[in-house]
Amino acid sequence: MRLPTWLAQHLAALRALLVFTVLLGLAYPLAMVAVGRVPGLDGKADGSLVSVDGRTVGSSLIGQSFTDADGNPVPRYFQSRPSAAGDGYDPTSTSASNLGPEDIVDTNATNPDDSTQSLLTQVCSRSKAVGELDGVDGRRPYCTPDGVGAVLAVFHRDGLTGPVTRVVSVNQTAPAAPFVSSYQGVPVEPAQPGHDYRAEGGLITPIRGDAPAIPAVPADAVTASASGLDPHISPAYAAIQVNRVARERGADPAAIRRLVSEHTTGRALGFMGAPAVNVLELNLALDQEFPAR
Repeated sequence: MRLPTWLAQHLAALRALLVFTVLLGLAYPLAMVAVGRVPGLDGKADGSLVSVDGRTVGSSLIGQSFTDADGNPVPRYFQSRPSAAGDGYDPTSTSASNLGPEDIVDTNATNPDDSTQSLLTQVCSRSKAVGELDGVDGRRPYCTPDGVGAVLAVFHRDGLTGPVTRVVSVNQTAPAAPFVSSYQGVPVEPAQPGHDYRAEGGLITPIRGDAPAIPAVPADAVTASASGLDPHISPAYAAIQVNRVARERGADPAAIRRLVSEHTTGRALGFMGAPAVNVLELNLALDQEFPAR
């Protein structure tokens, strides 16, 4: 007996649903689980967890912070790069800051809890902190000595042209003193909370300052990765931390540099990416070879 067309079509669709459910809902996932159990791949499938004396201390694929309960860097450890994932290196909130190079003006709200830092100020404050921690020059172009973006709102008599009539250091609020006292002969005033000087007609003007063109603090020390979970730092960032770590552990800096070299990986396939240092693995090697005093 020939089935009605509509019924035959529904049965064909049901058969296709059952076949693809078995293939893609059962067979494929089980095959992937089996591949993940292959010796040499099982560790990666389980998250590349790192254990010490039977205790899991982290993952070689996910970064973590080496700070105390107050969020301050622990000096005897190499520090990771900043993270924008949740409160820092949160795998459930992996993300970037989504701030771009033109984000240079802070939001100074009347309520301090509503204030936000621009990307430029974040970079400036981090560079200043790293410089103080590691004893290097933390200055960067377009950063003030107190670690915020060196940006002025310049008001002209005729809008964008004419003599300058007023100048505001937009990222420095009172009682902070402006990073420059005058601009084109006009005194510079600190910003007042709650004001949008761009909307009020100010021409936003970054000031380069006298910082070196190539900062001593490398870029990965002051910017987060796209995922916020990067477990690596650059060899340049590791290099400026060597003396501090050696001093805190009472070790020879040459021995610390040797460990850094041992935990530095080269470019993938010899040409992709850049050399990198796995911070967790390096710090574990430090604890084993140079225990904290």
